[in-house]
Amino acid sequence: MTLPAQFKKENSENIFIYHYVEEMIADYTKYVKEILDDSDITVAELPFLIRIRFSEETTQKELVELFRVSEGYTAKLLRKFEDKGYIFRCEDPTNRRKKIVELTSRGIEKTDELIKLINGWEIKVTKNMSDEEVKMLKSLLFKVVEP
Repeated sequence: MTLPAQFKKENSENIFIYHYVEEMIADYTKYVKEILDDSDITVAELPFLIRIRFSEETTQKELVELFRVSEGYTAKLLRKFEDKGYIFRCEDPTNRRKKIVELTSRGIEKTDELIKLINGWEIKVTKNMSDEEVKMLKSLLFKVVEP
C-alpha cells in the first residue's frame, strides 16, 4: 500500500481507525479492479455473491437489509446472477412470499475464483506479518465488528 504523507509510524496511534479502514478499502478495490472482469461481475456486486456463499440460508430481503440497498437494486442484481447461472431463487416452504437465494454449482465455481482473489489480497497486505500477528489482527477486527 502506498500511504499518504500523514501516515507516519511514530504517529500511528494518533491516526483514526477510519483512516486505516479507508486506505485498506481503497487498496482492496484497486487490487480487485485490476484482476476482475467487470463484464462478468463488478467490485460492488462481489460482496453479494460471497455473502450468499457463506450464508446457510439467505433471502432477498436479508440481502437488502445487510447491504442497505433498495429492493429493486437487489432484485436486478439477483436476476443478473440468475441469468449467468450463479444462483437460483426458490420459495420458502414456511412463507411463500419469501425467496430463498442459493448458489448453483456454477455459482460455487465463481465464488471459488472470488475467494482466491480475496485471499490474494489478504496475502499481499499481511506479507510483513507473522502468522500469529495475522491471527491477532483477525481477532481484533472481530472485536471491532461484533455486536
